[in-house]
Amino acid sequence: MIVSAFWKSPQRNKIVLLALALVLVVGAAAYAQIWLNAWNRPFYDALARKDFGAFVHQLGVFAAIAGVLLALNVAQLWLNQTGKVSLREGLVHDLLDEWLKPLRAFRLSNAGEIGANPDQRIHEDARHLTELSVDLGIGLLQATLLLFSFVGVLWTLSRSLAVQIGGHSFTLPPGYMVWSALFYAGAASLLSWSVGRPLIELNAARYAREAELRFALVRINEGVGSIAAYEGEADERARVETIFQTVLVASRRIVGAVTRLTWVTAGYGWFTIIAPILVAAPIYFNAEANLSFGELMMIVGAFNQVQQSLRWFVDNFSVIADWRATLIRVSSFRRAILAIDTLGRTEEQIAFEEGGPSFRFEKLCIAAPECCRLEEASVELKPGERVSVVGETGEQHTLLFRTLAGLWPWGSGRVVHPPRRTIIFMSSQAYLPPGTLLAAIAYPHSDRTHDTARIAAAFEALGLERRLDSLDAVDRWDQLGNDERQRLAFVRVILQRPDWLVLDGVLDPLEDETRARVEALFRDELKHMGIISLGDAAAGSLFTRTLHLVANPAGSCFEPVASAHAAASAAKRKAKRSARQAVPAQ
Repeated sequence: MIVSAFWKSPQRNKIVLLALALVLVVGAAAYAQIWLNAWNRPFYDALARKDFGAFVHQLGVFAAIAGVLLALNVAQLWLNQTGKVSLREGLVHDLLDEWLKPLRAFRLSNAGEIGANPDQRIHEDARHLTELSVDLGIGLLQATLLLFSFVGVLWTLSRSLAVQIGGHSFTLPPGYMVWSALFYAGAASLLSWSVGRPLIELNAARYAREAELRFALVRINEGVGSIAAYEGEADERARVETIFQTVLVASRRIVGAVTRLTWVTAGYGWFTIIAPILVAAPIYFNAEANLSFGELMMIVGAFNQVQQSLRWFVDNFSVIADWRATLIRVSSFRRAILAIDTLGRTEEQIAFEEGGPSFRFEKLCIAAPECCRLEEASVELKPGERVSVVGETGEQHTLLFRTLAGLWPWGSGRVVHPPRRTIIFMSSQAYLPPGTLLAAIAYPHSDRTHDTARIAAAFEALGLERRLDSLDAVDRWDQLGNDERQRLAFVRVILQRPDWLVLDGVLDPLEDETRARVEALFRDELKHMGIISLGDAAAGSLFTRTLHLVANPAGSCFEPVASAHAAASAAKRKAKRSARQAVPAQ
């Protein structure tokens, strides 16, 4: 799935070019390593003969080899870092594109644990995954090229030979040092896998707990005013401490697992210092072999390169476990995003139809954990009509608000609505995006679509004259008080002039002055605008009609969390089946 995301990314060509450049650079570096290994023989032979002239000449050869390797190492580093940036760019763009498709982010937020903390998945997990992927990919490529390069060298040097050990004669098989390196690295890899395998699940659990801690801290920071007013700091401290303890437990388990793995990797690392000399000793001490000291050092170098390449899995097992855990988190999140489109597909859904300038509701029932329905079986709302919808609970108002906005399609009946572009939906918590104030009041349209005179008039109508000097100021406007945010949201209504305005409990919480200004706008400047107000008490002659939402115990229930989990699980099973089918028969 992740490879498919990269392949469809606009960064594909750039990533492919970087990969090809990396193959060339790493291949050239492997060739230079063979050159360096061959240099061992004449250099150490010159030392053994005490040939100063040959010694100086070989120092010059070494300088040339080192210069080439230095340039290749710098080029590889640049390609490594550039590759990380490009991979992250492609992955994050893909996740954002899929997550922010219409309705997906909203529905995923109601899908339980998989929809929690999407910021962590898109920001930290995506960054970590791409960086580990590049590092591990380059390391594996380098190890593979060095392995194939030095296996031939080692095979040539470890020729068949009869040796005497303890009065017994043994014939060494051809390429015995290659087989020794294979056995040595294979045993280390198998033991590392056995000891380090739990790290995959432990890392995944730690990332989940870290995300919960981060979310808890952000939540406290956003609600710090209310917490202080209730003197709830101690309670919040205890709640965060409980979450932090789960992070510590997960971290301690990882510490134990890494420690056990280090016994294996470090033990093999120390033994590697002497292992090639022990393996080469039978040839070196055999007079018939006539092996020089320089050839011995060449064998040691080749053996180290082969077993080091084969030990790549051992040395990187903890990193591979971390990569695997991060891959699972990112891919499961992306899988859930794609599966969310099938959420409730088998459930009965309300029929939506875009019609003329009026709203029409026919036998409207909304399926939810607590179902409700519109008491009036058939309703038509004419353009400019002002309607108050009264329900038994705030949850019913929000459900109807989401239904009219197309966010909650589950239920039965029929809704005929005007074109979506002619309607503005306002929730009880006004949304103002970060950026300039001008962009916030123009949202989601361009901030260049309104002239200064209209903006000034709208600000004056809502008592916001002091904010006119801040139109080009960049700030977190969502940090303003809710009353002022709602005033700015009504400025947006004045500027965009929709035919219909749907309000979810917006009017009642307003301060008296703000509400008076809004009602004056509805009676004068916006008198031709239709209004559907959910949960607001009727104010004088503002509303000319009242509809009623009532509980519907006989209605079908719908739980989006359970459905989302079922959809994600089904998608995961399908992916596993596809992966198994893609593996060729052995």
